[in-house]
Amino acid sequence: MIPQRDVSPMENRAAVYDLAREGKLAVLRALLDQQSPEIRSALLNATTEGSTPLIAAARYGHLDVVNYLIEDCCADVEQGGSVTFDGETIEGAPPLWCSSAAGHLNIVKSLIQHGASVNNTTLTNSTPLRAACFDGHFEIVKYLVEHHADLEISNRHGHTCLMIACYKGHRDIVEYLLKLGADVNRKSIKGNTALHDCAESGSLEIMKLLLKYKAKMAKDSYGMTPLMAASVTGHTNIVHYLIARHECSRKERIDALELLGATFVDKKRDLPGALEYWRMSMDERFANRWDIITKPPSKMVTAYDNVVEVQTFRELEELMADPDEMRMQALLIRERILGPSHPDTSYYIRYRGAVYADAGNFDRCIVLWTYALDMQQSNLEALNPMTQSSLLSFAELFSYMLQEPPPNSYNTRKLTFLDTLTVFAKAVAEVEKGMLHYMATPLQEKDITHLNRAILIIMHLICLLTKVKCTVREDFLKRQAVYRFLHLKPRGAKGMTPLHFAVDEATTTVGRYPVCKFPSLEAVKILIECGACLNAVDVENNTALHIAAQNNETDIMKELLRAGLHFDACNLEGKTAFDLLPKKSVENSINPLNYTSLQCLAARAIKRFQMEYKGVVPARLESFVAMH
Repeated sequence: MIPQRDVSPMENRAAVYDLAREGKLAVLRALLDQQSPEIRSALLNATTEGSTPLIAAARYGHLDVVNYLIEDCCADVEQGGSVTFDGETIEGAPPLWCSSAAGHLNIVKSLIQHGASVNNTTLTNSTPLRAACFDGHFEIVKYLVEHHADLEISNRHGHTCLMIACYKGHRDIVEYLLKLGADVNRKSIKGNTALHDCAESGSLEIMKLLLKYKAKMAKDSYGMTPLMAASVTGHTNIVHYLIARHECSRKERIDALELLGATFVDKKRDLPGALEYWRMSMDERFANRWDIITKPPSKMVTAYDNVVEVQTFRELEELMADPDEMRMQALLIRERILGPSHPDTSYYIRYRGAVYADAGNFDRCIVLWTYALDMQQSNLEALNPMTQSSLLSFAELFSYMLQEPPPNSYNTRKLTFLDTLTVFAKAVAEVEKGMLHYMATPLQEKDITHLNRAILIIMHLICLLTKVKCTVREDFLKRQAVYRFLHLKPRGAKGMTPLHFAVDEATTTVGRYPVCKFPSLEAVKILIECGACLNAVDVENNTALHIAAQNNETDIMKELLRAGLHFDACNLEGKTAFDLLPKKSVENSINPLNYTSLQCLAARAIKRFQMEYKGVVPARLESFVAMH
């Protein structure tokens, strides 16, 4: 028996979870058997780190614990929770999903025998069968199917069990599912099929199997065929196999070989290999003297140094003398064949820009990144994660450029006001589009995540704007740009305004690399000067003053108070900003009497004595009284 002592419910909950996770049945039984049925049920239904004891036992393979919790304690076999596999957290995962993903066949059998639903899903609509297919647990796959698991339930992205088995390269599972009649030509939300997944993973053996079961060379929503997918991922075995098939046209062979050459440039960093594939594509173009397939004329792109695509064998051979031009050729080819909407097109433009930045050529980096950002904003939906990533990369680069270079450094290019203002304006335009989209989205589908992140990135750009030297004219343009942003009245998570974000230390963490540190007095000052709403509150009725107080930022509080922010506004807990400050900070830094008016005292008296004031005081004073 475990020693008897008074323990809190929280301690008991954590102990039950830890014992289940570690498989210590004897100690767990001793702890739970001494509890009343009501407390025992509460302990088993409670979550620790988002997970129940039964989920922990199922995840880590403790069959005796699983059976005890179900048979003796009546644990809920369907209650979902959070589990982590390979660093990824899965939400709403039921015990059967966890044991299937972890490969514990004995626990899978026990859970199903105890009534667990074989098709119960996670929050992303992933089934236990899909979990088993992901990690190649063939015996579990067969057992689940034998107990009526649905082969065709897809996750939220439309990916089926067959697709994930193809992507992960589990041939035995793929063949088993195909024999059972899995839909080989089923499409995901983005239009890709099992053949696309197979082409991206590089398994030629599985691809031949899919084709044997009549898989079709369909295009996805980007117009990509499985052949093109293999080219952009660099799987030469699949490319060579598919271009040799009779149904592959000359045009498809040419595009595939050119894309493969571009992949050798940017992904494999093999310039001779790229040249060889471009020679092969040129051979295809001129294979029939009566039917030469020429490239369309290249547009002149400043970001690519006005390089145009080569049209002849001679021009192709000359590329070897200029590796940088070869890299621009790869970008041109990818943009022409994949189009500006495809993620790889802008990704590799950004990648090439990053390479230039690492070499100290910030000018080339900024030109390429600006071209990629314009491409994304013109072709992707508002607040697309790729667009936000581009904006954040600019902020990180600008922060680095503001630092003093080490002695004898070749990174001498200074950040200019125009650099920062240009990106800031593009970021504001993105937020404006995002807000319109958010307002038009049905209530049940609203998700503030992307808009909140975009506002955070803009806060860092505002902070950077305050650090860049500028002329009087440029200072006016800076304030005008910030005013336009504030005029949108953007709100992020929890209803926070830009002023809230400026005084919140959590704003500092926006990406992998440091940009600006928050709270930022400089950001607060420019927001105030440009018309930020001082007394705006978040969903918890906190003003920016409350947030500054929570972070013990007395200098920023003084700035807000000087600007006119109301010092005794109360949040939902009835606390003023001064209530949130450490007592020492109040006594040494801020004297509340300096910010108290007779109006404030009167309003506080009305609220303290719960006097009815609506309809008695002038209407314009009702909101003033309400905030106290």
